[in-house]
Amino acid sequence: MNSLFYSLLIPEDSFTGTNASYAAYQAVSLVFIILMFAAALAAIVLVMLQPGNSNGIDALGGSSETFYGKNKGKSTESLLKRWTVVCLVVLAVFSVVFFILQIPAVWGLL
Repeated sequence: MNSLFYSLLIPEDSFTGTNASYAAYQAVSLVFIILMFAAALAAIVLVMLQPGNSNGIDALGGSSETFYGKNKGKSTESLLKRWTVVCLVVLAVFSVVFFILQIPAVWGLL
């Protein structure tokens, strides 16, 4: 597990800062990796909870408008879709920030 984590980071020998700054870099990177993992796991669970969009053979003949269809914006399905989008946006933002932190100039090394 440690070798996988360290393979994502800047090698220590190419990090020209102090040991304290490298330890801070490792801690911040570990936090972002954990946050990305949690956001990805939440997105996977939310996608798995969502029902399929097709109605099977009923979709061929058309369907009548029901109360559930009229209030689809307030349904659990709508809530799951909204939270899925939120989790994926958070994952994208964390990923971009994590890879920006991998630039040595951010840590004042160049």
